[in-house]
Amino acid sequence: MSGIDRSHHYVISRLFRTHYSWLCARLRQHVGCGCEDIAAEAFVQLLEAPKPLAIREPRALLTTIARRLVYQLWRRRDLERQHLDQLLQVDQPSSPSPEELVQLTQALQGLDHTLARLPDNVRATFLLSRVDGLTYPQIAAELGISLRSVSVYMTRSEALCIRHSANQSLNRPLPNKRSA
Repeated sequence: MSGIDRSHHYVISRLFRTHYSWLCARLRQHVGCGCEDIAAEAFVQLLEAPKPLAIREPRALLTTIARRLVYQLWRRRDLERQHLDQLLQVDQPSSPSPEELVQLTQALQGLDHTLARLPDNVRATFLLSRVDGLTYPQIAAELGISLRSVSVYMTRSEALCIRHSANQSLNRPLPNKRSA
């Protein structure tokens, strides 16, 4: 760890001691349970910043980071809720068996784990496109990146999803042929 890294680490440590409780209280108003995790993740993102930041308004910066994390949480919850609503709207005769529901849940958890490996901007680009239905120009404006970056990020995330899907199909059990 270089001298700059130690200095940055010390600054973030001091910010954590000073503002963590305040951030948790602020987040509790919006998300209730789990606010400690979001607050801690905000500080982790500060700590992992590629270049040490000159932080003039720490509460404003922490609020911005935490707000993005809350939006990600809400998007994930909305996606889960939409999926569950779709499952509930399926006709009873064709509804999935408990085993199929377990497999589907495991597949979704695996996909979530796969997407979690992506850098934040790539994951956010993918979710804004696939979950929120935003166009590339809208995503570029939302994230403050170029259209080219949106295109590259989507290609990267879709390639990862294809690899995930291929791995899932390789791990899927073969159908039972004894049904005669």
